[in-house]
Amino acid sequence: MTVDLSRVHLIGIGGSGMSGVARILLDRGSVVTGSDVKDSRPVRALRSNGAHVAVGHDAANLTLAGEPPTVVVVSFAAIPQDNPELVAAHEQGIPVIRRSDLLGELMTGYRQILFAGTHGKTSTTSMAVAAAQAAGMDPSFSIGGQLSRSGTNAHHGTGDCFIAEADESDASLLRYSPDVAVVTNIEPDHLDFFGTAQAYHQVFDDFSERVTENGHLVVCLDDIHAAALGERAMRNGISVLGYGTTDAAALHPVIPLGAEILSTEVTEGGTTAHIRIDGRDLTVLLQTPGSHMVLNGAAALLACHLAGGDLEKLAEGLSDFNGVRRRFEYRGTAGGVRVYDDYAHHPTEVTAVLQAAQQKVEAEGEDGRVVVVFQPHLYSRTIEFAEEFAAALSLADAAVVLDIFGARERPVEGVSSRIITDAMTCDVTYEPDFSHAPETVLGLVREGDLVLTMGAGDVTLLAGEILAALGR
Repeated sequence: MTVDLSRVHLIGIGGSGMSGVARILLDRGSVVTGSDVKDSRPVRALRSNGAHVAVGHDAANLTLAGEPPTVVVVSFAAIPQDNPELVAAHEQGIPVIRRSDLLGELMTGYRQILFAGTHGKTSTTSMAVAAAQAAGMDPSFSIGGQLSRSGTNAHHGTGDCFIAEADESDASLLRYSPDVAVVTNIEPDHLDFFGTAQAYHQVFDDFSERVTENGHLVVCLDDIHAAALGERAMRNGISVLGYGTTDAAALHPVIPLGAEILSTEVTEGGTTAHIRIDGRDLTVLLQTPGSHMVLNGAAALLACHLAGGDLEKLAEGLSDFNGVRRRFEYRGTAGGVRVYDDYAHHPTEVTAVLQAAQQKVEAEGEDGRVVVVFQPHLYSRTIEFAEEFAAALSLADAAVVLDIFGARERPVEGVSSRIITDAMTCDVTYEPDFSHAPETVLGLVREGDLVLTMGAGDVTLLAGEILAALGR
């Protein structure tokens, strides 16, 4: 498929993925128009770079730049079919494509380094970008979060590599042809789209078949499903490399070991990891805590090394990486209490982040506690994983659980966050009133504690309000 990208209109242009591809289009000289339901920081940034963006959806938005677009880009999962701009595009015979189709077009002619998996895509992709930049590779990239240091989520680089996330939620990752495809883990999710766990697993097998003839599939050996994927892919003649801890590697001897995590140590300053790649021992200091971040870092190093990056420089870049917005993001300290914000919205992610937070507090040795403020995301996910959420959140010393953020779903009668809190074993408060959450937290915390606001909804807004309450 060849798409005319001279004039591109993006519906929902302020979203994390859409704003990134819009930025690359502007850098490449395309006329970019778009719309979103609200003004936002990404929208304002795009306007300052030359995009024409309307707040609110209207058929007239298709001609914001004077002429109609050559193509309209939409996220089918987020935009209803009766959106007036989408309807007008169909009526006028303007091609409509998915964001993944656009990203595939943008990556044509580049060496594609793609990161897939149920969890950790954004963090791992961001680590790879930071490492590659430090190694002088100047990759083009598109990620689902904003790099803390640069404040950007996309870039049109001068190098021959394009680093991006490969989203499995709607099977759109099958649009790409990766030269290096990384799978961090596989755990059934997005069953509202796939229907069955089997169908969800199958999309990763199909993705592995998309690897180019001389390319590599890179799988995490510490995840049984990713490792099993690697073994199946090898039987199909695909070049596979594994990464992970020494113990995990021993369980999967058939998969060639690309990156071995020799040891990790959690300290006040982060996590020190010793990683062996291509016979060379590297030491990296990861500023974001947690063993899951060490695995992500190993994946990033191996992927960029396979794309030609210098290992020592890659390791230096990884050690300098200071995170992604909403991934264990430090928001400030007030009243002796530190506040962090995280996007975790699946039990496995919640578990990993809370374990990392506990390790951090323990390493500091100040008797601080971990207090989590969690907002469940989607009724379907909450119902499916209620017990798992309860077990994961109980890893905190205390918890405040908000009502469910329904997003695109309608409320389910009789279902609230109580289906989680009723099964929790730590000190937990169910807080149905969002506006009361800061005061509820204030009544729980003491000096030295670490507070985590957590979830995929608007819970991130509470971090600043909690800090303000603590500072009174």
